Amino acid sequence: MEGQSGGVERAGRTVRRPIGPWTPAVHEFLAFLAEEGLRGLPTVVGVEGDREVLTYVTGRGVPVDKEIVLDNVLVEAVGWLRDFHDIAEMFRPEGTRHWRAGEQALDDDQIICHNDPGTYNWIIEGGHFAAMIDWDMAGPGQPIDDLAFLAWTAVPFDRSCDDEDVLRRFDLLIDAYGEWGPRTVLDAVGRRMETACERISAGQERGDPAMVNLGRAGEPQRTRDRLDDFNDRKTRWESLV
Repeated sequence: MEGQSGGVERAGRTVRRPIGPWTPAVHEFLAFLAEEGLRGLPTVVGVEGDREVLTYVTGRGVPVDKEIVLDNVLVEAVGWLRDFHDIAEMFRPEGTRHWRAGEQALDDDQIICHNDPGTYNWIIEGGHFAAMIDWDMAGPGQPIDDLAFLAWTAVPFDRSCDDEDVLRRFDLLIDAYGEWGPRTVLDAVGRRMETACERISAGQERGDPAMVNLGRAGEPQRTRDRLDDFNDRKTRWESLV
């Protein structure tokens, strides 16, 4: 949701995306992840004018609101997220960096999170999770917030589905990450999506083109409406998890 910002162009085996003050920090972080051996990343080629140039990741994207990923893809993506977080814990730059939300330093209990790991930023190839793209929202955060955001579109919690199947897939997510219990993550989902709405609103107020573009798709009100529905259903689920 946060990263569905537009302005992305493919050129052969590369992708060109708008840059901003956050781009150097994101490129530094992506280089670190690649050096540490994390798979499933685009590679930074460079910057040309007002565009960053990244390698094109082969496979297919997941359309917004039109697909529920297969169980195995869900489990693989959550496993990738855990690997990413474990590696990101080692990235401890001194001082501040300019991220999308502004100048920030890492607190002791934070890592650099992707901050937008919804299924629309996944690449699937051959029926398997292949990569996570769109890293421009990366910045300091709590690992559980990334997991909560992923759960929002991947379980999914952002639309009405059969309770039994939702909770079955939620169990898959909890087991695949292997850190927190279901009630803890359910609470985190609500908090994280409230934060997402606040960040979109703040970005629209300061004229961030990506956040303004989301406004044309009805954000953040669309997510607020879905969050109200999630909170109603969460009351039922809490007695079952």
